[in-house]
Amino acid sequence: MNRSLLRPAAAIATALFLLSSAPAQEQAGDKVDLDVLAKIKSQAYDHSQVMENLYSISEVYGPRVNNSRNHRAAAEWAVTQLKAWGLQNVHLEKFDFGYGWQIKKFYAAMEAPAYAALIGFPLAWTPGTNGPITADAMYAPIHSKDDFAKYHGKLKGKIVLMFDPPHLLLHTTQDATKSPTDEEILARANAPRGGAAPAGRGAAPGGPTPRGRGRVDEGTWEYTPTSLALADEKNHDLRNEINAYLHDEAPAVVLTPGYNGDGGTIFSSYGGSQDPKDPVPPPIVAITPEQYNRIVRLLQHGTTPKLTFDVAVDYQKDDQRAYNVIGEIPGTTKKDEVVMLGGHFDSWQGGTGATDNGTGSSVAMEAVRILTTLHQPMARTVRVALWGGEEEGEWGSKAYVQQHFAPRDTMKQTPDYAKLDVYFNDDGGSGRFRGVSAGGSPQMAAIFKSWIEPIKDQHIVAVSNADTFRPTLTPGGTDSSAFSWIGLNGIGFQQDGLEYGTRTHQSNMDLYDRVQQDDVMQGSMIEAWFTYNAATRAEMLPRIPTPEPLKK
Repeated sequence: MNRSLLRPAAAIATALFLLSSAPAQEQAGDKVDLDVLAKIKSQAYDHSQVMENLYSISEVYGPRVNNSRNHRAAAEWAVTQLKAWGLQNVHLEKFDFGYGWQIKKFYAAMEAPAYAALIGFPLAWTPGTNGPITADAMYAPIHSKDDFAKYHGKLKGKIVLMFDPPHLLLHTTQDATKSPTDEEILARANAPRGGAAPAGRGAAPGGPTPRGRGRVDEGTWEYTPTSLALADEKNHDLRNEINAYLHDEAPAVVLTPGYNGDGGTIFSSYGGSQDPKDPVPPPIVAITPEQYNRIVRLLQHGTTPKLTFDVAVDYQKDDQRAYNVIGEIPGTTKKDEVVMLGGHFDSWQGGTGATDNGTGSSVAMEAVRILTTLHQPMARTVRVALWGGEEEGEWGSKAYVQQHFAPRDTMKQTPDYAKLDVYFNDDGGSGRFRGVSAGGSPQMAAIFKSWIEPIKDQHIVAVSNADTFRPTLTPGGTDSSAFSWIGLNGIGFQQDGLEYGTRTHQSNMDLYDRVQQDDVMQGSMIEAWFTYNAATRAEMLPRIPTPEPLKK
């Protein structure tokens, strides 16, 4: 039979099927505008400015420790750029924080028994050395308060190695995680536990294992390099206790091998505090674990190394209020309803904050730039936020949501609470977007699936957490949690892990060259597409449950 005779019949059958299924599809999800999608893709891929955004954020103004002078300069640049793209109500919105801090100079070397330059950086909110100092190294591991008396009166003027030498393993697997296939991503999202999310905040199976977390129990504690890097309340108290002890004992410098990394990569963040009331420790410096271990071995074999450090830092004490960068594309018919997107703008000091979180900030800025080029009316206002203080515990986003929407203790809602539709967050490093969380809502999952359907060729394929709502008891991890904490839709994209957990996250290798250009272009396209759909759909997205006020 001539196959050409079958084509008209097949076309009619296909058309009837589409017509019959359209109502069910629209009930389950949204009808999307493919013409707008084509325009978004053209801007994201053919006219991208996302790497130019990252260049300014990372190369010109990095690192951006919260409330530092670099952070302020970067924020002012972002304000200027957003205004140039036509956004309105662009401003810096302040919140109480404390001192800023940044590195001005760093030099470290072993002078004897043989010269060796040391790779490292000072920990945030620890002081400088007031010029070059040369002193003897001393190994004095402090695990608990029981060790305070052991070293009392013995640390003054020494360069103290106060942590156990880390055990380093041969790398037998790739440091960068191989990107899962689309099928693997879907399998994870459909797992019985409610969806193990695609690699997001640096999950990188197969890489070096972190060398242990700091443990703080009631009535006792164990001090590890990771204790310096954790922002929770108990570890804050732990840092204060050890810093008061070190302040009184007055070593010249304290050394740490960082809480992860090797081969020249050092993971570390802060050792002091932005709070003027907290004790100020001596200078604390992270160096590579191989060099840290060498110094310990020399001491254990009876040789006392002489070390030189010259560290200069800048405490920004002029204004103890930090800031979020806010800008808007005003809506048309429903401009009092708001769709938000963003990422955190601050970083740690070891690198330039390129992947944590220059990428998320660059993507959010590029997404709103793309939306301004569409000249397509959006019913709801689109608001971009570049958060400060995320690294210290979501300070900027927590302050923002409680001021604008509801304080968590009383949950007394402002008029704007009911008008916040959704907040989309990007804080997973350089990897391309592979999935999105539905916040535990089957209705939200159906809507997001309809948005994803025409862009599955871009390898975002999964909607996770579709049927199990888990309340956010306390914000943590990233800024979307500040929204879900008060019952607002805080939605995160899941990304390929790449080398986030093994090389770049909070390390001295958090640099521009570790960012994958194609991936952040893809993320910009998807974030613009999700934001556009949320801003133009007939109804606001389903809302997660509102939490009860905190019990007194």
